[in-house]
Amino acid sequence: MSSEFEAVRREPDPLRQGRRATELLTVYQQQATELARLRRHAIERAHRELGLSYTEIAAKLGITKGRVTQIRSTAPVPERAFFGVGPVSVGVPYRYQTTDRERPLIAAEDAKTTEQLDRFLDSMAFTTSQFQIEPDRENPPAGDTVVVCGPKSAPVGAWLLDQDPTLSMVEDDGRWWIEETATGDRHGSPSDAAETESIDVAYVGRHLVDDRVVVHIAGIHGIGSLGATDYLVRNLGWVFGTTADKPCSLVVRAEYDGLNIVHSELAAGPFVW
Repeated sequence: MSSEFEAVRREPDPLRQGRRATELLTVYQQQATELARLRRHAIERAHRELGLSYTEIAAKLGITKGRVTQIRSTAPVPERAFFGVGPVSVGVPYRYQTTDRERPLIAAEDAKTTEQLDRFLDSMAFTTSQFQIEPDRENPPAGDTVVVCGPKSAPVGAWLLDQDPTLSMVEDDGRWWIEETATGDRHGSPSDAAETESIDVAYVGRHLVDDRVVVHIAGIHGIGSLGATDYLVRNLGWVFGTTADKPCSLVVRAEYDGLNIVHSELAAGPFVW
């Protein structure tokens, strides 16, 4: 048995015991979900790479063919691994604005991005929580995380971008750009060039930090992050199929109408590191 499990069993304080038992239950449930995903993936690999029929696979695993069929249809999708094992925390930045007084606010675009990410992660059986990114935060929190933050909002956005050898975000003459390291090609927000353009671009990166996953989303503007989330919701299977479980990054271009994403598409990448 794990030392954490035994520590909870021996904990004399009932409140600490209850709190820690709740935390461990969440972790163990997420690990069980990941094991179910891995089993489904292993069955598909055995069929594809070893040329075994599902009847043969069932016999070798000691289960029925019907059980194999059930696993293939109900277990979590392979692309769930893009966000790690879970639980997953989702963070967006405070943006200081002046109303009746200066106060930290969550932008409407960031709030909607959080809502969409929560629904998407929940559909893949993740347990999620939220946190706010303070203007001086330098590192992501512990565990698997989604950080929705550009380099201008907090140092953690710049720190994560610095880990990416293929893409960067640079400021030039008052505008922000996503720049491809290999070619120097730049992707800017069309909305910065013309007020009539309702199009933004965003950076998406998948980092492996100390054996955990940190997904980084950073729009040139807040609406760009919502567009990037929309793209991941609709195309994560293809992205994960292209990059597997490796660190990677891509650029997304999205057209919007108010807070609604009309269309999102890949602008560059994915680049695997």
